[in-house]
Amino acid sequence: MVQTKVIISAALIAGLLSSCASRSFSWTCHDVDAGRTGVTAPNADNVPQALGQLTDSCYISPSGRVFPSSSCTYATARDLIAAQPAMKHLKQVIGYSTEEMRRGGVNTKLSNWIVDHLMEDVQQITSRRCDVGLINKGGIRVDMPQGEVIMDDIVSMLPFRNHLCYVALKGKDLKLLFDTLAAGGMQPVSGVKVVVRDDRVESLLVGGESVDDDKVYGVATVDFLLDGGDRINVAKNALEVIITDKMVIDSMLPYAMSYAQEGKNIEYFTDDRIVFEKEDKQ
Repeated sequence: MVQTKVIISAALIAGLLSSCASRSFSWTCHDVDAGRTGVTAPNADNVPQALGQLTDSCYISPSGRVFPSSSCTYATARDLIAAQPAMKHLKQVIGYSTEEMRRGGVNTKLSNWIVDHLMEDVQQITSRRCDVGLINKGGIRVDMPQGEVIMDDIVSMLPFRNHLCYVALKGKDLKLLFDTLAAGGMQPVSGVKVVVRDDRVESLLVGGESVDDDKVYGVATVDFLLDGGDRINVAKNALEVIITDKMVIDSMLPYAMSYAQEGKNIEYFTDDRIVFEKEDKQ
């Protein structure tokens, strides 16, 4: 049985956020529990049973409650029911997740699943070696559910129109980037092992080796982080920047769907790529 959720249009939200970059927004996802009117999240084939029915004079909810056509409940139900045909393709089951993978944090199964794949995809698209991957945890908006995964789960998880990018940095500038991350708040990364002690980088390994100040490293990221997004400037002192045409969702959705196509469940792991240590105080 698919446990779906009420999701406001991701495109609408992303557009509002882009036009109001200076404001602060919160984002929450709530299960539909049928508490007031019996409404539940519909799938592609049960809209009347899940959302109720409209007549010219009233809205009849699944619980049997009747609301006149002059009410705001009627107007809301009318708009929600009218939107269902356009949303039908988002309700198709695309895979199965063996466990819930929660967003939040910088070394979670979900964040690692996303940043590891995006790093691989940037390398394939640009034909440039990518040594490091970096995304922002705030770009992941809902959890991966346990059980059946529908297309809307992935679309709502990654609603922003961020493009995959390649950035070439010298080792000394890569160190500066990680110093900034450690001081301002670490983000999901790939290809590295970083130890942070009291908001400072204690050690940084790329591919298992110490960072060479003069070596050029390839960083896979998103355009939001190139010049100030989340107070991160990946492109500062860059030797090369490639902004691709591919958005994050266009990379991750086919990847999520590929699991079922290969007869696999969606699952991932955490590791020691980011370690936080506290300074010993005598």
